[in-house]
Amino acid sequence: MLIESRPATDPEIDTLVVAQQRELREADGGLDGQVTVTHDDIRYLAVVVDGRAVACGGVQALDATTGELKRMYVRPAYRGRGIARQLLTALEELAFQQGHSVVCLETGVYLPAAIGLYTSCGYEPIPVYGEYVDNPYSVCFAKRLPVAA
Repeated sequence: MLIESRPATDPEIDTLVVAQQRELREADGGLDGQVTVTHDDIRYLAVVVDGRAVACGGVQALDATTGELKRMYVRPAYRGRGIARQLLTALEELAFQQGHSVVCLETGVYLPAAIGLYTSCGYEPIPVYGEYVDNPYSVCFAKRLPVAA
């Protein structure tokens, strides 16, 4: 398994993001208020297994000290192998390298596995922010990144 940086325009990243969005629409039952906002300033990481990208996630700067995790997704056939946890650690390192001291994220109340992952990795609930404020299905989390010694 390899975790590598990929541009937002990478076709494998695009395929994974489309699959993520499709799966989210199936999970939320087509809930009203769900909006997909595409950002081209997201720095993506891809998890590559046997030459194929099987997971992705990105970091987008919200401000000088805060990064937001975006588009975290693992193909269903690769779940349960610890890939999401390793990707999350790599995304936190990327955010730290970009100068962020805090990482935040939004997920859906209908995604208990995602919520479990984030809370088990030290993320704590925060008030809903930004574009998610008017979405009753959004829950947000944040984690302060350790300061390098």
